[in-house]
Amino acid sequence: MDHINKTEVIEFVLLGLTERAELRGLLIAVFLVMYLINMLGNGTMMSVISGNSQLHTPMYLFLCNLSFVDLCFTSVTVPKMLSNLIFDHKTISYSACIAQLYFFVSFAGAECVLLSVMAYDRYVAICNPLHYFTIMNKKVCLSMSAACLIICFLNSLLHTLLVCRLSFCNSNLVEHFFCDFTPLLKLSCTDTSINELVLFTEASLIAVLPFLIILFSYFRIITSILKIQSTGGRHKTFSTCSSHLTVVILFYGTLIFMYFRPSSSYSLEKDKIASVVYNVVSPMANPFIYSLRNRDVKMALKTALQRKLSLGTRG
Repeated sequence: MDHINKTEVIEFVLLGLTERAELRGLLIAVFLVMYLINMLGNGTMMSVISGNSQLHTPMYLFLCNLSFVDLCFTSVTVPKMLSNLIFDHKTISYSACIAQLYFFVSFAGAECVLLSVMAYDRYVAICNPLHYFTIMNKKVCLSMSAACLIICFLNSLLHTLLVCRLSFCNSNLVEHFFCDFTPLLKLSCTDTSINELVLFTEASLIAVLPFLIILFSYFRIITSILKIQSTGGRHKTFSTCSSHLTVVILFYGTLIFMYFRPSSSYSLEKDKIASVVYNVVSPMANPFIYSLRNRDVKMALKTALQRKLSLGTRG
């Protein structure tokens, strides 16, 4: 498909994680299991929180929204990757590629912003507990969650429209398992300086700014915790945000590795592995991190299971 402009591009070829045919069966099994665990874990978390009125507090409503974003985030890329592996059909249409790019960037941005909102929620709860329910009531919580999605979907629309103006004439081989900015920009024979400039500036707003909010929130949280006299009190206070901190480290750790390491250490294979971590592993692990480290969630899960078993016995 050499020497064709953008309007003539019918499809791209996703080269996937590896070209080694002997790993195909293993990759299908691993990613299918991980995706099913993701669906089960995040779906259960959403069901438990929405069905338990005692968990209808800002912290758990944000967690419910995080589960929704995680489920959608992984669903943008993994089903197509599994389809390509199972049916050995690596192509993706131009329109499907653009749609995948749009939703991937939307939910990735929503994850970043939502994690910062959750950090702010913990900051208010620990550093300003007397005014917590005045500042973080249900209406504010839902408004902030909706704002996260709206801002990130509009941001993604800007980037996607800028990609649509590009022409692809060098190759249609995408060196990735999904349509992402970097591999697509490499294929373009049009000047991509505007795309790169907007990507850099917008990334600062959607990824870096939320990360700074998270750092500031935890700086204030840790400062407040250190002022607590008893060891038990410090441990109990910190335990309320330890799950969120674990999720932040897992998600942002891979993003920092991808985008803030020296260019001399760049490796396409390393980027693919990092993409799997923040796009598949992190969303899959999040509900288990919260359920294993949160007593209220564990009690709600236990109650929901007992109710279901009781109904099954009666039936």
